Parts: sequence; structure tokens; C-alpha cells
Amino acid sequence: MSDLTPTTPAPTPAPTAAPSTGTGGRVPDKVGLEGLEESWSRRWAELGTYAFDRTKSREEIYSIDTPPPTVSGSLHVGHVFSYTHTDVVARFRRMRGAEVFYPMGWDDNGLPTERRVQNYYGVRCDPSLPYDPDFTPPHEGTDKTVKAADQVPISRRNFVELCETLTVEDERQFEALWRHLGLSVDWSRTYQTISADARAVAQQAFLRNLARGEAYQAEAPGLWDVTFQTAVAQAELEARDYPGAFHRVAFHGAAGPVHIETTRPELLPACVALIAHPDDERYQHLFGTTVTTPLFGVEVPVLAHPAAEPDKGAGIAMCCTFGDLTDVQWWRELQLPTRSVVQRDGRIVRETPEWIASDEGRARFAELAGKTTFSAREAVVAGLRETGDLDGEPTATQRKANFYEKGDKPLEIVTSRQWYLRNGGRDAALRGELLARGAELDFHPEFMQVRYENWVGGLNGDWLISRQRFFGVPFPVWYALDADGQPDYDSPLVPSEDQLPVDPSSDVPAGYTADQRGVPGGFVGDPDIMDTWATSSLTPQIAGGWRTDPDLFARVFPMDLRPQGQDIIRTWLFSTVVRAHLEHGSLPWAHAAISGWILDPDRKKMSKSKGNVVTPMGLLEEHGSDAVRYWAASARLGTDAAFEVGQMKIGRRLAIKVLNASKFALSFGADDEGAPETSLDSSLVTVPLDRAMLAGLADVVEQATAALEAYDHTRALELTETFFWTFCDDYLELVKDRAYGTGDGATSARAALRIALDVLLRLLAPVLPFATEEVWSWWREGSVHRAPWPEAAPLRDASGDASFTTVTHAGAALAALRKVKSEAKVSMRTEILAVRLAVPAAQLTDVETALDDVRAAGRATGTLELVAGEAEQPVALDAELGESVKRGS
Repeated sequence: MSDLTPTTPAPTPAPTAAPSTGTGGRVPDKVGLEGLEESWSRRWAELGTYAFDRTKSREEIYSIDTPPPTVSGSLHVGHVFSYTHTDVVARFRRMRGAEVFYPMGWDDNGLPTERRVQNYYGVRCDPSLPYDPDFTPPHEGTDKTVKAADQVPISRRNFVELCETLTVEDERQFEALWRHLGLSVDWSRTYQTISADARAVAQQAFLRNLARGEAYQAEAPGLWDVTFQTAVAQAELEARDYPGAFHRVAFHGAAGPVHIETTRPELLPACVALIAHPDDERYQHLFGTTVTTPLFGVEVPVLAHPAAEPDKGAGIAMCCTFGDLTDVQWWRELQLPTRSVVQRDGRIVRETPEWIASDEGRARFAELAGKTTFSAREAVVAGLRETGDLDGEPTATQRKANFYEKGDKPLEIVTSRQWYLRNGGRDAALRGELLARGAELDFHPEFMQVRYENWVGGLNGDWLISRQRFFGVPFPVWYALDADGQPDYDSPLVPSEDQLPVDPSSDVPAGYTADQRGVPGGFVGDPDIMDTWATSSLTPQIAGGWRTDPDLFARVFPMDLRPQGQDIIRTWLFSTVVRAHLEHGSLPWAHAAISGWILDPDRKKMSKSKGNVVTPMGLLEEHGSDAVRYWAASARLGTDAAFEVGQMKIGRRLAIKVLNASKFALSFGADDEGAPETSLDSSLVTVPLDRAMLAGLADVVEQATAALEAYDHTRALELTETFFWTFCDDYLELVKDRAYGTGDGATSARAALRIALDVLLRLLAPVLPFATEEVWSWWREGSVHRAPWPEAAPLRDASGDASFTTVTHAGAALAALRKVKSEAKVSMRTEILAVRLAVPAAQLTDVETALDDVRAAGRATGTLELVAGEAEQPVALDAELGESVKRGS
């Protein structure tokens, strides 16, 4: 036997060597959860409890690529859910001896922030305007929509400054909530995805991609949101049901009409071909011939392509440039001409296209010019009715349409010049390399790897990384203008890496002067910004100091863990893998922990767009942070969890029990000032029942540790919680009379209680950081969160050959004695003068071993005959009770 006091504490910065006792090393008279979050958050900050020690080697460090929440919105309970999962991992790894790199980022880059700033300050960005260092916004403090006509135009630099000003307050509120939740983040290590450093990282990575040929510019059809006026990447799509109608329309052929069915008749002037399946016998005679479009009289070929669907509609379809992604495929593979008629604003072009040559066709098109697609559709259908080319009336249908995930109108496909990053969508070799990276990454749970593989395997194009917005990371590129003022896109002008970050809308490329901007022979800056994922995909590089702190970067990269939601595997996870693979030739992290969704009472995913989210601060204040964390930790990674206040109430009950049971256990042997005994000398544990309890605790430590190593925090919590309640309900009740006494038996009970409490507090600390730290401060030095994780071996040494069944069987025997009193409606303090206790034969030895404690706890002061019984649980027979004691006495 030996002293079980921890002798190998986890690495800790110097400030945490001081005691963190909140009660001066004594058990308080009254205990409660109220106020623990505020007092301990402040104490942890003062002591630097979670400060990262950057002198440790890479082998000693566990680094986390923490998801940066979007600060332009508000946190909801789903954030609390997933961030708690991460914090449990961080706390466990820290107690296991690792130096945990756990920074926090703020995602203040992108469209949500841009829109909020427009409304809050009443401004809009105009990159053509010069910077005004003395600019004052027209108003401040509203989130109501301000009409574009009422917004004051300002330079991009002025706009970015306002964005940064507004997000500072948002970040302060987010940090306050995270501290209240108990995230063990090093708050000296925060970053912003739009800070100067983040912009420089994103621009440097892009310039290196460009130099290696991984980034390129192309004029091509792409998905376009007419509301937000920006290109949209494949990963940002949402397929939604959208009401429409099938129109049966006649094209004019030499042998008579050829009918097609379409939901987009307004695209008839953009038609470039009719296409059917090569094996469709109905159209064999038409392949190689031409037909003319109704209304507009344009001659188009009839072609074959295997992507045509014979059983859909008429089996022959019109290919327009562009109605959907199939049109893009046919246009590309059949080398068809481009005849776009939908502009970036979602309206039909105002000038009649040159390919419409007939007078009637040009007159028909003039009726559409400048109309929205909806109005143009009505005009075309009216024209088709007039000419007799509409066969029957439109048939209502629900069609699947692509939407931008933040938009409310179907996307259009327009042709524009955009920046792309190679991601394997058009390169089989690169796709294979990225699939191999996915196989190399440890997903938790493992089945999430399939989602990665399905996404990568289904890519049909490279990553579109440019956006036609204002607030974001600008592309660090200028273009020389020729004598006619036309940009030379083939030879972009780029800055050196030491000049970063740059803003081409206000900065000037080397060799030019500011007055040459926009004039022939001068230059022009690239007007676009990077997709927000193009920056967020570099969070390991931003947080780890890739550009500015190579020593730190070498100590934390590749990182150990990426925690995130399942819905952004295709975006954030995959894009980060792409960037690390291209730049570093490695994975960005070894593990990916994927949280599930939170479901509302109707089993629907909680999201701000659905309006069914619950904000967390009220929950944290009502139930306590430990209780909310308990609810979150009760759900495994990768599984959806219901929002259940009832589960939070269970967590609160557990946290309160930790306080009350600890106070009770530490009261045995405390001095007159309330200072508890602190010895953890296991040689003092001599009674078999006490050793049996430690044997059970050893099993829990072993199994809970294995579960946490496998990223199964829920299993670890289940094991620990189950043991804790048995400890309180059975063991504590069995030994309290002995612990109040004197002699070796009392000494054994008290030592066992202290050892068990010490271990249980450490097992529960990752989930219940506030209650466990509070109890720890009553009798232990330092912080429980810097104490080493418990080991099973010392407990096994202390327990010898004892078995935990002694505790459970003795507890069942005690329950049988108490049941007699409960049924007689007398106090548990009423004595039992005589009883026959029938115990299952297999349990007899265990009950005999603990019989003295069973007698004392059950107030069996008279004859107790122990006999073998046939029931599955002990049964008290022929009990004779003493004088009734009133309940509560």
C-alpha cells in the first residue's frame, strides 16, 4: 500500500503552482452551484490555469484547430453542444500530461458581417472610392435593413475598418459566454479571420498556389446568386424544392413539330441545341438535322448525348446557356456556342443578341429585354400561346433547384471571370491523393469518413474561390492595362510576400504610381475577394503562426484535432485538407471529431434560418454551466441529440450531489475549523468493503480512460456517473457510521473516502469543471484541471484481491432492510430488533464480508440471521421493528 497523492502533475505554467483554494482549505458551511462560474472563471484567468507553455516540444503538445464562430450572428445552443465536446477533450488531454494548444478564433469575414455593417452604420462599399481617414458613419446602432439608396458609399478600407470596429464588441460578448460555459481556452491566443495577419496568411497561401499553377483564372459558366450578386461554389449549394410548371413547347422541324418539355421557357432565346439519348429510337431520324426555335426563329442542331433521360418528359430536351448544370456539361462536351441572355442581376439582357436575326424574333426579344426571369417567363408563355407553339397548358410541378445556402432565390448560371483552386474535381490524380488523405485521417465517429469520400469522389469542378463582394480578403493581384485600357489577365502583377497584406483597390503595384490607376498603360486592381472558406481553410496556419512565428508553427502543426459539425465536412474540413496537402504535403491534423446536430422537440435540426434555435445564456444561468455541459457530453460524437431541459436538470442534480456528497465525505475527521484530513495513504485502507470500493473505482478509471482516448466522452461519463451514484447511495451509506467512529475501521473508511473523492473529482472534471474545482479547493492544492489524470494501478494495489461486488451486494442487503421500514412507514433510524435476511447464495460471501457495516447502516441492533434465498435480490423476512421513530428525527 502507498500514498495515492498525485506525484506527477501535468505540465503547468508557474502561476498555477499557487493554491487555488476558494475556502482557505476548509469545507464551507453551505454549498451551492450559484456564482461558481463567475468566481472560478475569474480565478482561472488570474492564475493562468489554461495558459499555453510554448516551450514544450511538439511531442509534448496536443493542438486543437478550434472552430472560429461567426461573430456577426449570435451563439445558439448548438454551439454550446459542440464546443463542450471539444473542451472535454482539451481538459482530458491536459490532465493526461499534454500541453494543450487551445486557441479561439473569431470568424468575422464574409457576407453576414458585411450585411450587418451596412445596416448598422448605413453605409455600403464602393471600391472605386479613395480612403477617407476622417470618415464618420451617418448613424450607428441599428440592425434594421437600410435601403441601398440611403446607404452612404465609402472605400473598401473604410468599410473594413467599420467591420472590425463592430465585430470587436461581438467578440467580447462571445468570449464572456464561452468563459461562463467554462471553455479552457488560452484567452491570450485569439485571432480574427479578417485581421491583418489572417489576410496576409490567406494572400501568401494564394500567391504560392498561383506560382505552383494550383490557382488559376478562367472565364466560364458558374453558379450565380442574383440577390447577393456573387458567384457560388459547389460546396455552398442547397437543393430545395421550388414550384414550377412543365411547358410542352414545339420546335419547328422539316418533318413537323418536335415537342420538348421545359420548366424554363424564358430561356428559349438562349437555346443552342436539342439533345436526346443516343439509344432513343424516337429521335434517331432527327440526329444530325436542325430545328428552329419558336418565337425567335434560331436554327439549332439536334444532337445525341448519354446524359439525356429518355423517360423524363418528352425524352428530348433543349440545351440553353445556361439553365442548369446539365446544360453546362452538354455545352462543354459537345462544344456548343455560348448564347447567354440572363445577366448578373437576374434580368434578361437589354440588347437583342446577334444570333436572333429575323425581324419577328428581334421584336419578340425586345418584349423580354430587361425583365426579370419571372416576368420574361410570363411573356414567352403568352407568345407561345399566341403562335400555337404551346401544346396544352402548363402543368404544375415541384422541381429541385439549386440555391445559395444563404439565399432565397434559385441560382442562375452566368459566364464570368473567376479564380479557381485545383481540388481534384478535374484532376483524377489529385483526387486520388485527397482521397488518400481522407483515409489517413482518423474520423470520430469512423463512419463520417464516408461523407468525405462521397464528397471528394463526386466533385465535378475545381474550387471557385472568388466572390464579388467587398468585405473579405482581396486577391493580391493587379493587371497591367494596354494602350486601349484592357487588362492583361495572362500576366498578373503580384506583390512580394513581405509586402502582405495588400489591398489592390488602394495599394499600388511595384513600378507604378497611384495616378496610373485605371488609365491606358497603367494598371487596375483585381476587384474580387476570396471566398470565406478560402480563409477559414487556413485556420491551422493562422492560429499556429505559419507566416509570423515559424517556431510556434513547428510545435503545433500538423495539429492533433479538428472538431467541427457534420454539415461542413464538404466545406471546412475538405478545404483545409486541400490547403495543407498543397502547401505542406501533409494532413492538417491527425483526428477529426464530428459533432451531430441539435434537434428541436419536433426532431428538426436547430438552425438560425429555421428560427427554432435556443440562445444559451439563459440556459446557463437557469441550470448552471455544469448542467448544460452534462447534457452536451451525454451525446456521442456524430449523433444527433434532442434539446432536453430534463437532461440538464439531471446534470444539475449530479453537480449538486458532487458538492453535497463531497462535503459529507470530507466532514469525517475534520478539525474544529472545518479543515478536512488530506492524507491519501492507501495503507490505511484495511477493511474489505473499503478495498472493494477501490477495486470498482479502478475498473472505472481504466474503462473511462480508454473511452476518452477513443474520443467517446459519453461512455466515460456514463461509467463515472454510474459509479458515483453507487458510491453515494450504497458505499457512503454503508460506511458513514464506521467513519464517524474511532479505531482502524474508522481510519480505513475515511482514507477510502478521501481516495475515492480525489479520483472521482478528476474523472468528472472535464464535464463538470466548476463543481469539481470548487470541491478540490476545499482540501487540495492547485487546480483539479492541472492535476494528473487518475491511474488504475495504484487503486488496484490498494484494493488487493477485493471485488466491487462486495459493495453492490452489501448495498442490496441494506436496501432490503430499509424497505421493511419504508413499507412500515417509519423513519430509517428505527431499530430492527430481529430479522432474517435471505440473500442469493452467490452473494452470501460478499454480504457476510460487510455484515457489520450492513447492520450499522440498517440499524439492525438485534438478531440478524443471514440465510440463502431464492430471490434474485436480498429480502428481509420476519422483521421485528423497535419503537417507531418519527420521520426526520
